[in-house]
Amino acid sequence: MATPEFILRLREKIGHDPLWLIGVTAYVEDAEGRVLLGRRSDTGMWALVCGINEPGEEPADTVVREVAEETGVDVVPEALVSVSAQRHETVYSNGDRTQYLDLTFLCRPAEGGCAEPRVADDESLEVGWFAPDALPEPFSPTMSERMARVRSWREAGAGRALFSLGG
Repeated sequence: MATPEFILRLREKIGHDPLWLIGVTAYVEDAEGRVLLGRRSDTGMWALVCGINEPGEEPADTVVREVAEETGVDVVPEALVSVSAQRHETVYSNGDRTQYLDLTFLCRPAEGGCAEPRVADDESLEVGWFAPDALPEPFSPTMSERMARVRSWREAGAGRALFSLGG
């Protein structure tokens, strides 16, 4: 997995001590209601596309970048539907410890952009579109929680958007 340069520089100073990071998750839905997923190379689990916000980068821009980097699909973020704090630390195989503030965005494929997914980096083993009621296994439990937040947001009505991104 590619670790952002700013984290590598921080790790040189603080070692494996916990880092609080901003992460983004992309719930990308096509016109047929299918969701874009990738099977992660680090865990082997299927998941929504997610990534780490770079310093000074707008979170919606992070979503667009991460989806393109991991799947080759061009997206447009439509709404920020969930802001949640990870309740537990993530401990990576090298001993690094983190916790995340996750920003989950509802996205759609960009008109005129690439909508055919492909493995575009070393973070994914496979990528593809899936019906929400026919998810591949093994599926990440934390991603199930994020998908439930998207469903709750929709049930409450789109007017409840935490932040509308136009569109």
